[in-house]
Formats: sequence, structure tokens, C-alpha cells
Amino acid sequence: MSTNLLSTPPLSLYIHIPWCVEKCPYCDFNSHALKADIPEEHYVQALIADLDADIARFNLQNRPLHSIFIGGGTPSLFSATAIKNLLTQVKARFGQNASQQKDIEITLEANPGTVEADKFIGFAQAGVTRLSIGVQSFESEKLIKLGRIHNVAQAQQAADLATKAKSAGLKSFNLDLMHGLPNQSIDNALDDLKTAISLKPDHLSWYQLTIEPNTIFYSKPPKLPADDTLWDIQQQGFKLLADAGYQQYEVSAFSQPGKQCQHNLNYWQFGDYLGIGCGAHGKITDTNTATIHRTVKVKHPKGYLDENRDPLDHQTSVTQEELPFEYMMNQLRLFSPFTLADFQQGTGLNANTILPTLTQAEQKGLMSSKDNSWQVTPLGHRYLNDLLELFL
Repeated sequence: MSTNLLSTPPLSLYIHIPWCVEKCPYCDFNSHALKADIPEEHYVQALIADLDADIARFNLQNRPLHSIFIGGGTPSLFSATAIKNLLTQVKARFGQNASQQKDIEITLEANPGTVEADKFIGFAQAGVTRLSIGVQSFESEKLIKLGRIHNVAQAQQAADLATKAKSAGLKSFNLDLMHGLPNQSIDNALDDLKTAISLKPDHLSWYQLTIEPNTIFYSKPPKLPADDTLWDIQQQGFKLLADAGYQQYEVSAFSQPGKQCQHNLNYWQFGDYLGIGCGAHGKITDTNTATIHRTVKVKHPKGYLDENRDPLDHQTSVTQEELPFEYMMNQLRLFSPFTLADFQQGTGLNANTILPTLTQAEQKGLMSSKDNSWQVTPLGHRYLNDLLELFL
């Protein structure tokens, strides 16, 4: 494959906090049920040591941060004081002045519930600009089936408290909502969505429940709606969201104008991101060597907190043969077009590397082209896995 010069993409930071009150039966993320008090101070120290090692490893001292995302697990189990301490130390390590740092998006994932939701104003004062609240459903029976520890009233209260936290500096909040739940009818799913819309979140992540390996649901599968029902839920839900002013910009992401998640956009546009914390993944572009590195950190908290152990579990380089699929796996989730120049700058590969495959996808009706830009068609989004397989 012929190559071009790689551009230096925006750099985001993902911070993983692995603890949850309980492990949900559908969850395949690296999360661990609490068995004792969270070692907040020790874990923040480990995160900063991890970050310092990555900055030195990839010579990132002068690269500004595009965004920060604190995910989990349940990061809202941490105190606002610990989050402020963490963010203060992170910001001190990147080459931006105070005004530039103030403008970056800083997201923290939270679960509803009085103990955590009451912290929202404190998180905003600590520097968090965006909350992502894991509601999943507004129906009691479904929350129990999903293993959620909050109730419907707490979910609604969390959205109300996030709105109030805007007075303390919060700029937006997201609600995570699932559809295609066990024994869920079309009306059930749409009622959930209507309730979420009524709470006026700036952003909605609305996605179908999938059964993943290494989960309780995988070993004991629940009865999920039929494919025809799932399709009807999706199509009617899309209309509800559009009528309420939400723009779909990614497969499962909907936002009011100007409220897209900048951190996730950077992922999908093949940007760079450092991943620190238990099991966190990272992707860093080295333009000097025309290499894209991927990192994975030690997965279990006990090993990660061991000061005698390197937090880096392993590091690999993306081969030229893997790059087209890696790029497309992210880009094709978006509802916005991309150019061949975008592909060249993001991968360092010549456009001819993917042009024949793009043309093949267009002939199948899965993609369209106009003025040197390429975009997934509605048919392509419906059969996204089939489209992606063309680039393997």
C-alpha cells in the first residue's frame, strides 16, 4: 500500500473508573462490584502516574487536550473533591492556557440515585461540563430485569438535578436509554423515549440492547423482541426524536443543535485518545514514524494499583493492512460525509487503498458519493455490519 504523511489528529483523554455498586447482567465493560470502600486517593495517584508514563512514552508534552471523558464503571461513585483533584492534575500536564482549558468538553458518567445525583452540582464546580446519566429505562419492571439499582423517580430526579447543575457551570447532559428490552412492546419502548424527551436532555444515546459474551444475559439469555418489532421501534423512535428537534449524527447518538458529544466525535473521526485507568484502551498517532499505536492498561484494580507494576498491559502498532477497516469501523457510524483526503490524513494511506471498495459499496446501495465526499446511505446504516465487512 502506498502511503502519505499522517496528520496529527486531536487528542482526547479517556479515564476509566472501574467500580459499580453491582454488575449489571448485560454489561461487558470492565467493571467490578464494590466489596469495600473505594480507594479514591490511591486510584487518583495511580491514574496520574499512568498519565505521566503515557505522556513521556509518546512525547505528548506539547499537545493540547481536545476533550476528557470519565467513564466506567460508575465514576459518580467518586466524590466531587476527588474528581476536582484528578482534573486539576490532568490539566496541569498539557500545553494549554486557562482559557483554552475552560472551553474543552469534560464528561462524567453517572447513575441515577439520590446519593450520586446530589453530587451533580459538586461535579460541575469541579470542572465537569457534561454529565452522561445511565437511565436505560423509565419502567420499573425493565429496570429490575436490567439489574439497575435506581427506580423511575430517581431517574427523573437525576435529569432534573442535571438541569439545575447548569447554574454551577454544567453545559449539557446526556441520557442513556435502551430499547429492545426483554418482553418490550413497541408502545413500551416509545413511552420510554417520550419520557426521556420530556426531561429535555441536550443529548440522547438511544440504542438497542445486545447480548454480549461474558455477561449474565449471555449465559442466561432473556426473551428479546422479534426483529420486526425492533425495526418498528427504531423507525418510530427516529421520528419522535426528529420531531422533538434531536438530530441523529451517529448510529445511536442524537443531540439538540450544537450539543453533539465532542469526545465521541473524535473517536469516530479517528482522532487520538489516551486511555488511563483499569483496562482503558488508547490510540496515539506518531507522525515522526508514521505509526499508529494502540495501548491497553492492566485490567484488574488490584494489579493496576500495584505501584511495582507498569500500568501498561500491552502496546501494539496498527498495520497498514488493518488501517482501512480500523478507520471505516469508526467513520461509518457517522451520519456526516467524509472525503478521501480525510482518509489519507487519518491513516497515511493513499486514497486508492479504499476507492475500489467504496465504489463496490456504492454499487450495492450502501454508500453514496457527491463532490468527492462519501456517506453511508440509509440502507448502509441498516446493514452496517455487511458494509464494514467489505473493508476487511
